[in-house]
Amino acid sequence: MKITFIGGGNMATALIAGLVGRVPEPGDIHVVDPNLDALNKLHTQYGVGTADAIGAPVAESAIVVLAVKPQQMREVAAQLKGQLGGQPLLLSIAAGIRSADLSRWLDGYGAIVRAMPNTPALIKKGITGMVAMAGVSDEQKELADEVMRAVGDTLWLDDESQIDAVTAVSGSGPAYVFYFLEAMQQAASEMGLAPEEGKQLALATFMGAARLAAQSDEPLEVLRQRVTSKGGTTYAAITSMEAAGVKAAIVDAMKAAQARGRELGDELGKD
Repeated sequence: MKITFIGGGNMATALIAGLVGRVPEPGDIHVVDPNLDALNKLHTQYGVGTADAIGAPVAESAIVVLAVKPQQMREVAAQLKGQLGGQPLLLSIAAGIRSADLSRWLDGYGAIVRAMPNTPALIKKGITGMVAMAGVSDEQKELADEVMRAVGDTLWLDDESQIDAVTAVSGSGPAYVFYFLEAMQQAASEMGLAPEEGKQLALATFMGAARLAAQSDEPLEVLRQRVTSKGGTTYAAITSMEAAGVKAAIVDAMKAAQARGRELGDELGKD
């Protein structure tokens, strides 16, 4: 399995780290990036092949991972034209770029999978929402799944419009978690605990509760209710949050993220 990465940033680096050892030779992974320092670092650390311009390795690859900034994708597509004779699968992890627009920029190329990973992929704990165009074979779909499972779980979608919801839930989701953790640490400090003590308690609680939820067959609402005894301390906290409209605010915020995802798709896909 030969893989070419167009772009050598953080997410590409995470994927490369997960894939080295799963491919026969590190040299089966090729990275294209104009940043020579980034290329040297990737070659030194992982033994991958590198180049500062798109060329022959693309045609020789089974899969080409498009890991560039969304604003660079149209230019990259222009450079890829004429390099796709071997019909590699294109796996795009660029936020906001719709498969139909990428296909149009490539004169109707149909072997495209769009993916939305999240930052926990950096520690192989990510989750990626994925959707395949009609021109993607079962074998290519399996290949894309294998690449993204190198950094976490995958979730395949039936309709690309659902990617905006995935972006709102899991793509942007780590920021919501960090935001809530910040609030817990601040509250701990205001209640007399040292900042590091508050952080330790908040992190351990979040990780433990998430693991408990993952291992339980009970609905999330039931798990919450079991901790919320009528008239107790947790009841006082949840009642305060409900009065402040915290849950509704979170739902509205995620819908705003979804709407912005649609807007980005419209903006980036303009002719």
